[in-house]
Amino acid sequence: MNKTLVVLMLCAFAQSAHAKEPVCRDIATSSARLACYDLASPPKPEQRAVKESDASRPPYNDPFIAEDARTTAKLKNICRGC
Repeated sequence: MNKTLVVLMLCAFAQSAHAKEPVCRDIATSSARLACYDLASPPKPEQRAVKESDASRPPYNDPFIAEDARTTAKLKNICRGC
């Protein structure tokens, strides 16, 4: 029973020590609070968006367009009044 209690207490203290975050809401001045929040979550670098007119990439060919055209041609060739 004693060992179980010790293990549970160690787990509880380990989680609180691991999950320390800066307490920004307790800061009185708004500029210092904003600086604290900026340090807590730094901005992520922006990724370059892929442009459709990029010359280094070949144009996208949708394989379903060709499949749809073949299926439509087969359906139109079915004789309904034979």
